[in-house]
Amino acid sequence: MTQSRWLPYALIAPAMVFLGIFFIVPLVQTIMLSFQGGSGFGLENYSKMVGDLNFGLAIKNTFLLVLTVIPLQVGLALAMGMMLQKMTAGRDVVLWIWTIPLGVSDLAAGLVWLALLQNTGYINSMLFAMGLIEGPTPWLNSETPVTLFVAVVLAEVWRATAIVLVILVGGLQLIPKEFGEAAEIFGAKPWTRFTRITLPLLKPSLQSALILRTVLAFEVFAVVYALGGRNFPVLVGEAYVWQRENQNYGVAAAYAVLVMIISLAATIFWLRALRTKPEAQA
Repeated sequence: MTQSRWLPYALIAPAMVFLGIFFIVPLVQTIMLSFQGGSGFGLENYSKMVGDLNFGLAIKNTFLLVLTVIPLQVGLALAMGMMLQKMTAGRDVVLWIWTIPLGVSDLAAGLVWLALLQNTGYINSMLFAMGLIEGPTPWLNSETPVTLFVAVVLAEVWRATAIVLVILVGGLQLIPKEFGEAAEIFGAKPWTRFTRITLPLLKPSLQSALILRTVLAFEVFAVVYALGGRNFPVLVGEAYVWQRENQNYGVAAAYAVLVMIISLAATIFWLRALRTKPEAQA
Protein backbone atom coordinates (compact mmCIF):
# COMPACT_ATOMS: atom_id res chain seq x y z
CA MET A 1 0.00 0.00 0.00
CA THR A 2 2.80 2.40 0.90
CA GLN A 3 4.70 1.50 -2.25
CA SER A 4 1.71 2.21 -4.53
CA ARG A 5 1.13 5.56 -2.82
CA TRP A 6 4.67 6.78 -3.46
CA LEU A 7 5.02 5.27 -6.95
CA PRO A 8 3.58 8.30 -8.87
CA TYR A 9 5.99 10.65 -7.06
CA ALA A 10 8.91 8.36 -7.81
CA LEU A 11 7.99 8.30 -11.50
CA ILE A 12 7.86 12.09 -11.85
CA ALA A 13 10.93 12.68 -9.66
CA PRO A 14 13.46 12.51 -12.57
CA ALA A 15 11.44 15.10 -14.53
CA MET A 16 11.23 17.37 -11.48
CA VAL A 17 14.99 17.10 -10.89
CA PHE A 18 15.62 17.90 -14.55
CA LEU A 19 13.35 20.97 -14.39
CA GLY A 20 14.94 22.10 -11.16
CA ILE A 21 18.50 21.90 -12.48
CA PHE A 22 18.01 23.15 -16.03
CA PHE A 23 15.06 25.53 -15.64
CA ILE A 24 14.33 26.75 -12.14
CA VAL A 25 17.96 27.35 -11.10
CA PRO A 26 18.86 29.32 -14.29
CA LEU A 27 15.58 31.24 -13.98
CA VAL A 28 16.35 32.32 -10.42
CA GLN A 29 19.91 33.22 -11.42
CA THR A 30 18.66 35.33 -14.35
CA ILE A 31 16.17 37.19 -12.16
CA MET A 32 18.85 37.92 -9.56
CA LEU A 33 21.30 38.99 -12.27
CA SER A 34 18.77 41.47 -13.65
CA PHE A 35 18.75 43.30 -10.29
CA GLN A 36 22.56 43.33 -9.86
CA GLY A 37 24.05 46.56 -11.23
CA GLY A 38 27.32 48.41 -10.84
CA SER A 39 26.04 50.18 -7.72
CA GLY A 40 24.66 47.07 -6.10
CA PHE A 41 21.26 45.41 -5.92
CA GLY A 42 18.58 47.58 -7.55
CA LEU A 43 16.77 48.62 -10.74
CA GLU A 44 19.78 49.99 -12.58
CA ASN A 45 19.61 47.36 -15.35
CA TYR A 46 15.90 47.94 -15.89
CA SER A 47 16.54 51.69 -16.09
CA LYS A 48 19.17 51.12 -18.79
CA MET A 49 16.81 48.78 -20.61
CA VAL A 50 13.98 51.32 -20.70
CA GLY A 51 16.45 54.03 -21.72
CA ASP A 52 17.76 51.94 -24.61
CA LEU A 53 17.16 53.68 -27.96
CA ASN A 54 15.69 50.50 -29.44
CA PHE A 55 13.55 49.54 -26.44
CA GLY A 56 10.34 51.22 -27.59
CA LEU A 57 10.78 50.00 -31.16
CA ALA A 58 11.53 46.46 -29.97
CA ILE A 59 8.33 46.45 -27.87
CA LYS A 60 6.32 47.76 -30.82
CA ASN A 61 7.79 45.30 -33.34
CA THR A 62 7.40 42.30 -31.04
CA PHE A 63 3.76 42.99 -30.22
CA LEU A 64 2.99 43.86 -33.85
CA LEU A 65 4.46 40.53 -34.93
CA VAL A 66 2.48 38.61 -32.31
CA LEU A 67 -0.80 40.38 -33.16
CA THR A 68 -0.26 39.70 -36.86
CA VAL A 69 1.23 36.23 -36.91
CA ILE A 70 -0.97 34.48 -34.31
CA PRO A 71 -4.36 35.20 -35.98
CA LEU A 72 -2.94 34.23 -39.38
CA GLN A 73 -1.52 30.97 -38.07
CA VAL A 74 -4.65 29.99 -36.16
CA GLY A 75 -6.89 30.86 -39.11
CA LEU A 76 -4.73 28.91 -41.55
CA ALA A 77 -4.39 25.95 -39.19
CA LEU A 78 -8.17 25.83 -38.67
CA ALA A 79 -8.81 25.92 -42.42
CA MET A 80 -6.17 23.25 -43.08
CA GLY A 81 -7.49 21.08 -40.25
CA MET A 82 -11.06 21.27 -41.54
CA MET A 83 -9.84 20.39 -45.04
CA LEU A 84 -8.07 17.34 -43.66
CA GLN A 85 -11.28 16.26 -41.89
CA LYS A 86 -13.11 16.29 -45.23
CA MET A 87 -10.48 14.22 -47.04
CA THR A 88 -11.06 10.51 -47.52
CA ALA A 89 -7.81 9.56 -49.30
CA GLY A 90 -4.25 10.79 -48.97
CA ARG A 91 -4.95 12.55 -45.70
CA ASP A 92 -1.80 11.32 -43.94
CA VAL A 93 0.41 12.29 -46.89
CA VAL A 94 -1.01 15.83 -47.00
CA LEU A 95 -0.60 16.22 -43.24
CA TRP A 96 2.99 15.00 -43.48
CA ILE A 97 3.77 17.53 -46.24
CA TRP A 98 2.18 20.39 -44.27
CA THR A 99 4.23 19.55 -41.17
CA ILE A 100 7.61 19.47 -42.95
CA PRO A 101 8.49 22.99 -41.67
CA LEU A 102 8.47 21.55 -38.14
CA GLY A 103 11.76 19.88 -38.99
CA VAL A 104 13.35 23.17 -40.03
CA SER A 105 15.11 25.24 -37.37
CA ASP A 106 14.29 28.91 -36.85
CA LEU A 107 17.59 30.09 -38.29
CA ALA A 108 17.37 27.75 -41.29
CA ALA A 109 13.86 29.03 -42.04
CA GLY A 110 15.15 32.59 -41.92
CA LEU A 111 18.00 31.74 -44.28
CA VAL A 112 15.58 30.07 -46.71
CA TRP A 113 13.47 33.22 -46.91
CA LEU A 114 16.61 35.34 -47.09
CA ALA A 115 17.65 33.38 -50.19
CA LEU A 116 14.24 34.15 -51.69
CA LEU A 117 13.96 37.83 -50.80
CA GLN A 118 17.45 39.34 -50.74
CA ASN A 119 18.62 41.68 -53.53
CA THR A 120 20.05 38.84 -55.60
CA GLY A 121 17.52 36.27 -54.39
CA TYR A 122 15.30 33.98 -56.40
CA ILE A 123 12.23 36.24 -56.35
CA ASN A 124 14.19 39.30 -57.51
CA SER A 125 15.83 37.23 -60.23
CA MET A 126 12.47 35.86 -61.38
CA LEU A 127 10.80 39.28 -61.46
CA PHE A 128 13.78 40.72 -63.36
CA ALA A 129 13.65 37.87 -65.89
CA MET A 130 9.93 38.54 -66.41
CA GLY A 131 10.63 42.23 -66.98
CA LEU A 132 8.59 43.33 -63.97
CA ILE A 133 11.50 45.15 -62.29
CA GLU A 134 14.49 46.97 -63.76
CA GLY A 135 17.04 45.61 -61.33
CA PRO A 136 17.56 44.15 -57.85
CA THR A 137 15.02 45.60 -55.42
CA PRO A 138 16.02 45.87 -51.73
CA TRP A 139 13.25 44.56 -49.47
CA LEU A 140 15.10 43.70 -46.28
CA ASN A 141 16.72 46.88 -44.99
CA SER A 142 15.86 49.76 -42.69
CA GLU A 143 14.64 51.86 -45.63
CA THR A 144 11.87 49.34 -46.40
CA PRO A 145 10.40 48.52 -42.96
CA VAL A 146 7.03 47.42 -44.35
CA THR A 147 8.43 44.80 -46.73
CA LEU A 148 10.87 43.65 -44.03
CA PHE A 149 7.97 43.18 -41.62
CA VAL A 150 5.95 41.30 -44.26
CA ALA A 151 8.96 39.05 -44.93
CA VAL A 152 9.29 38.19 -41.24
CA VAL A 153 5.55 37.47 -41.02
CA LEU A 154 5.68 35.20 -44.09
CA ALA A 155 8.67 33.31 -42.71
CA GLU A 156 7.05 32.85 -39.29
CA VAL A 157 3.71 31.76 -40.78
CA TRP A 158 5.46 29.25 -43.04
CA ARG A 159 7.68 27.94 -40.26
CA ALA A 160 5.33 27.65 -37.28
CA THR A 161 1.76 27.22 -38.55
CA ALA A 162 2.38 23.46 -38.53
CA ILE A 163 2.70 23.52 -34.71
CA VAL A 164 -0.81 24.94 -34.40
CA LEU A 165 -2.07 22.55 -37.07
CA VAL A 166 -0.84 19.43 -35.27
CA ILE A 167 -2.52 20.49 -32.02
CA LEU A 168 -5.81 21.39 -33.72
CA VAL A 169 -5.89 18.20 -35.80
CA GLY A 170 -5.56 16.22 -32.58
CA GLY A 171 -8.48 18.17 -31.10
CA LEU A 172 -10.63 17.74 -34.21
CA GLN A 173 -10.17 13.98 -34.10
CA LEU A 174 -11.63 13.92 -30.58
CA ILE A 175 -14.90 15.56 -31.68
CA PRO A 176 -17.55 12.87 -32.25
CA LYS A 177 -18.79 12.91 -35.85
CA GLU A 178 -22.29 12.20 -34.60
CA PHE A 179 -22.64 15.80 -33.37
CA GLY A 180 -22.09 17.26 -36.82
CA GLU A 181 -24.23 14.61 -38.50
CA ALA A 182 -27.12 15.27 -36.12
CA ALA A 183 -26.88 19.03 -36.72
CA GLU A 184 -26.82 18.45 -40.48
CA ILE A 185 -29.98 16.33 -40.27
CA PHE A 186 -31.74 19.20 -38.50
CA GLY A 187 -30.73 21.60 -41.29
CA ALA A 188 -27.72 23.38 -39.76
CA LYS A 189 -25.52 25.05 -42.37
CA PRO A 190 -21.76 24.30 -42.51
CA TRP A 191 -20.86 27.67 -40.93
CA THR A 192 -23.39 27.11 -38.14
CA ARG A 193 -22.01 23.63 -37.46
CA PHE A 194 -18.49 25.06 -37.38
CA THR A 195 -19.26 27.95 -35.00
CA ARG A 196 -21.78 26.18 -32.74
CA ILE A 197 -20.28 22.68 -32.57
CA THR A 198 -16.69 22.48 -33.79
CA LEU A 199 -15.25 25.65 -32.25
CA PRO A 200 -16.75 25.19 -28.75
CA LEU A 201 -15.56 21.57 -28.60
CA LEU A 202 -12.16 22.62 -29.96
CA LYS A 203 -11.64 25.21 -27.23
CA PRO A 204 -9.16 23.16 -25.11
CA SER A 205 -6.98 22.51 -28.16
CA LEU A 206 -7.21 26.14 -29.24
CA GLN A 207 -6.18 27.19 -25.76
CA SER A 208 -3.09 24.97 -25.82
CA ALA A 209 -2.14 26.07 -29.35
CA LEU A 210 -2.56 29.77 -28.58
CA ILE A 211 -0.55 29.59 -25.37
CA LEU A 212 2.30 27.74 -27.05
CA ARG A 213 2.44 29.93 -30.15
CA THR A 214 2.04 33.21 -28.27
CA VAL A 215 4.90 32.39 -25.91
CA LEU A 216 7.12 31.30 -28.80
CA ALA A 217 6.14 34.38 -30.84
CA PHE A 218 7.27 36.70 -28.05
CA GLU A 219 10.61 34.85 -28.13
CA VAL A 220 11.10 35.24 -31.89
CA PHE A 221 14.70 36.04 -32.79
CA ALA A 222 16.51 33.78 -35.28
CA VAL A 223 14.15 34.41 -38.20
CA VAL A 224 14.22 38.16 -37.59
CA TYR A 225 18.02 38.20 -37.21
CA ALA A 226 18.53 36.21 -40.41
CA LEU A 227 16.26 38.44 -42.49
CA GLY A 228 16.83 41.89 -41.05
CA GLY A 229 19.59 41.82 -38.47
CA ARG A 230 19.44 45.01 -36.40
CA ASN A 231 17.08 46.63 -38.91
CA PHE A 232 14.07 45.09 -37.14
CA PRO A 233 14.62 45.17 -33.36
CA VAL A 234 12.68 42.69 -31.20
CA LEU A 235 12.91 42.05 -27.46
CA VAL A 236 14.94 38.85 -27.57
CA GLY A 237 17.18 40.37 -30.23
CA GLU A 238 17.95 43.29 -27.93
CA ALA A 239 18.78 40.86 -25.11
CA TYR A 240 21.23 39.15 -27.49
CA VAL A 241 22.83 42.47 -28.45
CA TRP A 242 23.28 43.56 -24.84
CA GLN A 243 24.83 40.24 -23.88
CA ARG A 244 27.04 39.52 -26.89
CA GLU A 245 27.96 42.94 -28.29
CA ASN A 246 27.70 45.19 -25.22
CA GLN A 247 28.87 42.52 -22.76
CA ASN A 248 26.26 43.75 -20.28
CA TYR A 249 24.68 40.62 -18.82
CA GLY A 250 22.52 42.53 -16.34
CA VAL A 251 20.58 44.45 -19.00
CA ALA A 252 20.32 41.28 -21.10
CA ALA A 253 18.84 39.52 -18.06
CA ALA A 254 16.39 42.41 -17.61
CA TYR A 255 15.19 41.92 -21.19
CA ALA A 256 14.85 38.18 -20.54
CA VAL A 257 12.77 38.81 -17.40
CA LEU A 258 10.56 41.24 -19.31
CA VAL A 259 9.91 38.63 -22.01
CA MET A 260 9.10 36.08 -19.31
CA ILE A 261 6.62 38.44 -17.62
CA ILE A 262 4.90 39.22 -20.93
CA SER A 263 4.72 35.49 -21.76
CA LEU A 264 3.21 34.70 -18.35
CA ALA A 265 0.65 37.48 -18.80
CA ALA A 266 -0.27 36.12 -22.23
CA THR A 267 -0.61 32.60 -20.80
CA ILE A 268 -2.93 33.81 -18.03
CA PHE A 269 -4.96 35.75 -20.61
CA TRP A 270 -5.54 32.68 -22.79
CA LEU A 271 -6.28 30.49 -19.76
CA ARG A 272 -9.03 32.91 -18.73
CA ALA A 273 -10.31 33.81 -22.20
CA LEU A 274 -10.70 30.19 -23.31
CA ARG A 275 -11.55 28.70 -19.94
CA THR A 276 -13.72 25.62 -20.25
CA LYS A 277 -16.57 25.12 -17.83
CA PRO A 278 -16.35 22.01 -15.66
CA GLU A 279 -18.80 19.28 -16.52
CA ALA A 280 -21.99 19.29 -14.56
CA GLN A 281 -21.89 16.92 -11.65
CA ALA A 282 -24.25 14.02 -11.96
